[in-house]
Amino acid sequence: MDWKNVRILIVDDETDLINLLVQRFTRKGAKVAGASSSEEAIAELAKSSFDIGIFDINLPGMNGIELLRSTKTQYPDVEIIMLTGHGTVDTAIEAMKLGACDYLKKPYALSELEIIIAKALEKKTLKEANTGLKQALLSNSNQFTIIGQSQIMKDLMELTRRVADSDIPVLIEGESGTGKELIAKALHFWSSRKEQPFIAINSGALPETLLESELFGHAKGAFTGAVSDKKGLVEVADHGTLFLDEIGEMPLALQVKLLRFLESQEFRRVGDSSLRKVNVRVVAATNRILEEEVAKGNFREDLYYRLNVMKLPVPPLRERLDDVPMLVEFFLDKFGRNKNITVTREAMEALCSYHFPGNVRELAHMIERGILLANGREIEPRDLLIPGGAATRRGEDLMQAQAEPENFISLSELEQKYILRVLKACKGNKTQAAKLLGISVRNLYRKLEEYRITELQNRP
Repeated sequence: MDWKNVRILIVDDETDLINLLVQRFTRKGAKVAGASSSEEAIAELAKSSFDIGIFDINLPGMNGIELLRSTKTQYPDVEIIMLTGHGTVDTAIEAMKLGACDYLKKPYALSELEIIIAKALEKKTLKEANTGLKQALLSNSNQFTIIGQSQIMKDLMELTRRVADSDIPVLIEGESGTGKELIAKALHFWSSRKEQPFIAINSGALPETLLESELFGHAKGAFTGAVSDKKGLVEVADHGTLFLDEIGEMPLALQVKLLRFLESQEFRRVGDSSLRKVNVRVVAATNRILEEEVAKGNFREDLYYRLNVMKLPVPPLRERLDDVPMLVEFFLDKFGRNKNITVTREAMEALCSYHFPGNVRELAHMIERGILLANGREIEPRDLLIPGGAATRRGEDLMQAQAEPENFISLSELEQKYILRVLKACKGNKTQAAKLLGISVRNLYRKLEEYRITELQNRP
């Protein structure tokens, strides 16, 4: 058994026994604290975090059973072993019902105690692994579909399959909306790690201090609000895959720590001196050109080369327009909810000739919008609101015709007219209208009240 970094709290009213156990387990590499009463133990638990508690049942003042009950209420992750010199079977059963993982009668051999501690640690490890797997399952991470039969996509899929079962880091490059996370999921679920967690985090979504805590975890008391130890995502992803999206936005100071982790798979939680080790496959993605970011000093060169062992470039949609009809069918099925809606030939031609600066994500939004605006079961070109399309050009012509200053209207008037137009297109359905407008239903109601729009108010 590896005792390194195991944290043990020993509570017994026999000082000599405490000293003996502290010395023995400290020599093995564990971090050990002793307390001669329940009150001292509670103070130690509030000050530090522990993996294992060894509690004597017969303690002065608050007894060991009461200490067990209090500890499992406040610190449920601590595995507790009860010791008794005068215990009965009933006492042991009560302790187990309250959450103790095992008990031992005095006098006992130290080797016997070590075996029980090892079993308690194994139980704790399995419990934590199960929690990580549950988190992964709850995220439905294994539900993904990659659409495309163009040659460029076939080549990408072939390369992805070939490197999926490797442990080397992978850098996925591509514009926003191309589907980089889908490729990351493919790398995971096409590998031998598929039964383990797939954990994703956006590297630019959090401030540096919070991002470090999310990645590597923190110790109790590391900062204000850190009331207990917290596992980082690198630990949750142990034996699985960690997906670092938008890696180009990661702060430079944290890039140093990520590089160290990539090289050794070792890390320290924020506020903790203990070195921990995991087995994680790292996949990173960026919509930036990292070579340019390195030249600008925004990204570390050594980290770039460490991540760039294998690069998977995801093509923009304008380079695989042959895949547009397949993608349209997929999104019609996804958003149509069995409405049996189709796209007219003219609408499909308009889509296949568009350059899609927003890539697949933009196409998905167009189809979802088209389903909402379509009259009947067919989506016309005007329903897609394609930038530069007929509907847009009509608006531009109108603006050109009203180019005289006295013909312009205020922004609030323009917003009012547009909200009313969208409400009519959605037949008064405010949930659909809010979704199309990109605002919450609550915000839509506020605007309706602000502009005194009463038309279609009787619809949900």
